[in-house]
Amino acid sequence: MIITFLAPAVLCYLLVFLYPSVRTTIMSFFKVESVSDPISSWRFNGLGNYRTLFATAIFKQAMRNIMNIWLVGGLGVMAVALFFAVSLTNGMRFVRFFRSVIYLPNVVSAIAMGTMWINYVYNSSYGLLHNIFAKLGFTALSETLWTGPGNLFWSMLVAYSFGMVGYHMLIFMASIEQIPRDYIEAAFIEGANVFQRFFKITLPFLRGCFRTNIVMWTVFTVGFFVWGQLFSPVNLSNATVAPMNYMYEIVFGSSASTTTVRDSGAGAGIGVIMMVIVIIAFMLTNLIVRNDDVEL
Repeated sequence: MIITFLAPAVLCYLLVFLYPSVRTTIMSFFKVESVSDPISSWRFNGLGNYRTLFATAIFKQAMRNIMNIWLVGGLGVMAVALFFAVSLTNGMRFVRFFRSVIYLPNVVSAIAMGTMWINYVYNSSYGLLHNIFAKLGFTALSETLWTGPGNLFWSMLVAYSFGMVGYHMLIFMASIEQIPRDYIEAAFIEGANVFQRFFKITLPFLRGCFRTNIVMWTVFTVGFFVWGQLFSPVNLSNATVAPMNYMYEIVFGSSASTTTVRDSGAGAGIGVIMMVIVIIAFMLTNLIVRNDDVEL
């Protein structure tokens, strides 16, 4: 009976996840032009695809971009998400309303959200930032081209991070609500202020939650794709390119640029590199945060 019920799930796992993962890993060591090429046409290339990738300027720029997204964006998102989570679990009114509003960007399509930011927030003629700075008398800032070459990456990062705060906030809130109220009430009776309660009680109990959020943020960062396509829809741009954008380019030859040669073997190599990054992040977070036990 156990085998009967498990068989469909195991079969789906083998066909949909495990087989493509193994095939992609093997493909990364071969010279393959198209993903649809038969295995008989593959030419063994060893580590050549990986050497080519790390010698390509745009791939190295893509790796720098996702490092900035992971580090700078991650710090900002986690800080804001934690602030909202602590505020909304501290007895304030209209918690459900604020929680829904903050989480709302997560239920909106990334394409719709990115289009909104590009056209209605960053537009230098009628966008939200233009109108706010114009009202405040900051003429130079109101005329700034936020999607110009010098500001494109940071504008994209702010827009992307805005939509990710609600997701991580809910994870923090779920963990905070599991903290025994006895500890907080005892600290309050003893005269501990809000900062002392936060650093001495709340943060220690959130160690496991931070581990989960870091791993999930790493997964989202590695899969960063749509926002780069939205902010640079025609050709790959150094300011917005991520490894997934470059992989899509060399596998499918999607942009109008004629300088990119289709190379599915190198594209598979990018997928393997991203998988390794997630595995390393998972292992490091488990090593740093060994368990969820808190000793008070």
